[in-house]
Amino acid sequence: MTATPEVGAAPSSPARTSPARRSPLRSVPLIYVALLILLVVAGVLLAMRGDNLFSGGSIIDILTRSSLLGFIAIGQTLVILCRSLDLSVGYVAALSSLVAAVVMDGDESRVLLGVAAALGVSAAVGLFNGIVTTKLGVHAFITTLGSGLIIKGFLDTRYPGPSGAVPTSFQGFGYTRIGILPLSAVIMLVIAGVGVLMLHRTRLGHSMFAVGGNIDVARLSGIRTDRTLVIAHVMCSTMAGLAGLLLAARFSTGVGAQIYGAGYDLDSIAAVVLGGTLLLGGRGGIGGTIAAVLILGVLDSLFNSLQINPFFRDVLRGTIIIAAVAMYARRQIDPKKARARFRDATSRRARPAPATEGGHS
Repeated sequence: MTATPEVGAAPSSPARTSPARRSPLRSVPLIYVALLILLVVAGVLLAMRGDNLFSGGSIIDILTRSSLLGFIAIGQTLVILCRSLDLSVGYVAALSSLVAAVVMDGDESRVLLGVAAALGVSAAVGLFNGIVTTKLGVHAFITTLGSGLIIKGFLDTRYPGPSGAVPTSFQGFGYTRIGILPLSAVIMLVIAGVGVLMLHRTRLGHSMFAVGGNIDVARLSGIRTDRTLVIAHVMCSTMAGLAGLLLAARFSTGVGAQIYGAGYDLDSIAAVVLGGTLLLGGRGGIGGTIAAVLILGVLDSLFNSLQINPFFRDVLRGTIIIAAVAMYARRQIDPKKARARFRDATSRRARPAPATEGGHS
């Protein structure tokens, strides 16, 4: 009879840690708040110098910078959500630009063939990465790094300089604007919207979150984890291929070292992490990644306008990324829940064993 109050008091513990009483501030997407604050601060700093961050030219510059990294970062988000990684995206973008330019070769009638060839080769690289990672058990870090080096060796040997030519009609992909919005930025936002719907409204998207959260539990739940990882890598490489097409349109030709040496692989990972996606997978999304890409675009535009030393620029970007990840890490720790779990575990250890029917312990 003395145990009755304890049994009745047990439900009160979850009530104290119920999500309904959680502070509303903890549900605010920090990345969007950070983007808004950055826009205000950058606008004030440039206004003090007589410039306007929100002029048509500045907006076009920011969106043009963001669209290229945005394509790659969207694909990187998908593989990181699955607790994987892709270090070959920069090399795939370079390969895509060269394949497109060489196939098109300045011929207007071969534009569609060049686009299909570039995206097909990019998807094939992603398929290779996914199969090696899932079927051979090689860690994605090693797989994608190795495939990237293979592509680098091929490009350095076969295409040591610019090759091919992009027809005038396709160059519009890199320079056409719809009002003040670059066409590439519009396409990036459309793809981002489709990606958000895919992650939250389709079985494939739910499978990606499940695989990233716990691959063993996902497998026991009937999810084809290998297929999900392979699809994520194919999508990631295809998005890198799309970025390569954009670069080919801007350069009017295909280039290798100038693209894969620009650090798009690490920049895309930084954007994904800054956007709130966990490197351990299972949590995050494309919406936060796009906001992070815009933050990096605003920072680059601001640094260029203020003529900040490139070395100090990298220091600032690195500091911002580290600070953001630290804030996410602290935000994910709920001290009340941790204490509740500790009390529950302690009470279970201290609880005496039930007596037998005969009354003996």
